[in-house]
Amino acid sequence: MSKIEARLAELGIDLPAAPAPAANYVPFVQSGNLIFVSGQISNAGGELIKGKLGAEMSVEEGAAAARTCGLALISQARAAAGELDRIKRVVKLTGFVNSTADFTDQPKVVNGCSDLMVEVFGDAGRHARSAVSAASLPLGVAVEIEAIFEVE
Repeated sequence: MSKIEARLAELGIDLPAAPAPAANYVPFVQSGNLIFVSGQISNAGGELIKGKLGAEMSVEEGAAAARTCGLALISQARAAAGELDRIKRVVKLTGFVNSTADFTDQPKVVNGCSDLMVEVFGDAGRHARSAVSAASLPLGVAVEIEAIFEVE
């Protein structure tokens, strides 16, 4: 068992299968030693996590939704790299939060994903990041996050 897979087991995390693309794009692209993972939407066990932050969803619920995006991102990274121990670092996350015009806690929501990356990858999980508001997201989901990973 790889080091990262052992860490996931220790954390009690079962990664979902890497989601298939829903339209005309690929789930990831590798260029050199970077893997660009397409945006992953908030989804828990096949159930979309929908809602608008600042209206019907709390920051805590949003952070939990962002964590599910992180699980899907890690699954895509594993599919791209072949094994998670090839991931040298999480380079960048870009998080989109379905929120009202006056909602300003997008960073707290995206922390749900950021915290997961550090839990799983340790210091290599620390990354650059953007957390922005969106008036709406595909299928009404609460959060969508894309990532860039560096591989060895």
